[in-house]
Order: sequence, then structure tokens, then C-alpha cells
Amino acid sequence: MAERDQIVAAFLTAHDWDKARRTRLAGDASFRRYYRLTDGRRRAVLMDAPPATEDVRPFVKIARHLRALGLSAPELLAEDAAAGLLILEDLGDDTYTKVLDRAASGERDALEAKLYGLAVDVLIELHRLPPERVIPKGLPSYGNGRLFDEAFLLPQWYVPAITGEHASESKRKAYGEAWLEVFPIVHAQPKTLVLRDYHVDNLMRLKGRAGVAACGLLDFQDAVAGCKAYDLMSLLEDARRDVRPELAEAMMARYFAAFPDLDRTGFDAAYRILAAQRHAKVIGIFTRLCLRDRKPAYLVHIPRVWRLLERALADPALAPVAAWFATHLPAEKRLVPPSPAVVE
Repeated sequence: MAERDQIVAAFLTAHDWDKARRTRLAGDASFRRYYRLTDGRRRAVLMDAPPATEDVRPFVKIARHLRALGLSAPELLAEDAAAGLLILEDLGDDTYTKVLDRAASGERDALEAKLYGLAVDVLIELHRLPPERVIPKGLPSYGNGRLFDEAFLLPQWYVPAITGEHASESKRKAYGEAWLEVFPIVHAQPKTLVLRDYHVDNLMRLKGRAGVAACGLLDFQDAVAGCKAYDLMSLLEDARRDVRPELAEAMMARYFAAFPDLDRTGFDAAYRILAAQRHAKVIGIFTRLCLRDRKPAYLVHIPRVWRLLERALADPALAPVAAWFATHLPAEKRLVPPSPAVVE
């Protein structure tokens, strides 16, 4: 740790931030750490991403791309990708989550509609662009490999946590085959830039900016080329926050109004398949965060994610996947995993 501190200090000195006061900011589910740098009237954010666990290059690439499209990703003020260090524009503290949590109860619904509407408008702006412009060259595809790897986090982490034994090879094989039956529906949809963790924790309200630039964007380093339904689903089926049905319906209508020629049947089926895939992934990730990384706070969200997953599985397009869950993880096994204190 002392060696890492020296690397960080040298980086800050090299870019004239060595005299800045450092204040730790709330982190995310990764190994990255964030600090606000304050030096008189100057403010910035230090991202400390140890290269052994994180790679800042995808963040740098997507941040520059989004800014070139007129969207409000943080400006890159200094970087040392090899050391895993970035100095970023400070977009402030007003994440959508914090803004909504501060709102008076009588004002929250109207504020939600405004903020979510702006977030949907960002997606509309992106999805209107032709693929050759909106998808950066060399961006990974959200193909079967990535979709499988994520979906398999559920049998890898959640199944043993609940059943006490690892999923058998036959059970895993059946799981993969079920997903393989439904993914072609997703791949048949037009491709765009998918930011992948597009939800209220990663969106900022920025004052003094007009149009879609008023929405600040964070945590997009895992962006891929994939289905247009994904980010809309990620926004409206939030693993950490309940979204009112009427709000979700209004936002879907807002999106569809911008694309009157959209194949609604195909889009809706892809939306549900991706929802099920994401919720299965998140259940696995939250279980892993608890058991491997000793972060049990995420377990509180698992009942919500199960509800979302069950709603998605009710779609006929997901019949093969729903059948696997009915057989191998029936309702009585859809539980909150034990916390580390119980496991130990």
C-alpha cells in the first residue's frame, strides 16, 4: 500500500495536484477508488484503479467518444493508464439517486419523471445515430460469450450459496442450452453503443447545461456493441431501486414515440430476454460480493432482483429459461444467501 501511495503522489505532483486536499468519495462494486481533489477553487476527481485488478483504458476510450458525441462524460484532465490513474472533471455530487432521495415526497414523482425523461432522451440521442458513428472501432460485441459469462454467475455463485453444493455439469449444460435458444432474438435487433450500467446511481444532474448534456454519465467502461433494448431496460429495471410501473410505462412510451418504425415485437422480446439475463447476472454478482468480497450490503437488493427476474421469465420468449429455473431453482430456493458472518 505504501508503494501505491508513492505512485499516486508522484502522479499528482507531475500534474500539479500535489497540494490538493484529497477526500474519499463513495466507490462502486469494483476495486477502483475515487477521491475529490480540492485546491483553492480547482476541483477534480482522482480515479485510482490498481492495474492488477482494473484497466482504465476502456474508460478513457469511451469517455472521449461520448464527449465527441456531445454527451457529458467527465473530461480527462490527466492520465497514466499504465499506473491505473486518472484525473477527471468533477461533475459534482448530484447523482440521480441523491437528488431523488433528497426530494420531498410531494415533489418526487414529478422530479422522477423529469430526470428519467432526460435519461431516456440520452438513449434516444445515441440510438438515432448510425452504428458506424455511435459504436467506436474495436468495441467488443455483446455476443453469446459475454452474455453467457454473465448469466453463469448465478449457477457459479448463487446456486452453491443456497443449495450447499456446486451446480452439476448436466445442470450447467441445460442452463447454457436454455439461454442459447433465446439469445438469437436479441442478436436479430439493430446494434448500438451499450453503456451497460445505465441506472440512477451512474447518472448525474448537471446544472447549467442544456438538453441531453444536462445528464452526466459515469461508469461506462464496460461498454459494448449490442442491442438497443439493454440500456433502457437497465434504467427501468433497476436492481437497487423500485421504479413505479406508471413511470416505467411513460418512459417506454417516450422512447417508442421517438422511433415510430421500431419493430415493437422484436424489441419487447429482446428487452425481456436481456432483463432476465441481467437479473440472473446481478443475483450472482451480489452473492459473490457478499461471499468473496465480504460486502453483504448488496444482499438487501436480492428479493427485488428475484421479482424482476420472475417477471421477465413470464414472457413466452423465455420459456426454455423459465423451465430451467422452475426445475432447478423453484420458488422455495429463491432466497437471500447467508452473509459472511453466518457462513463463517
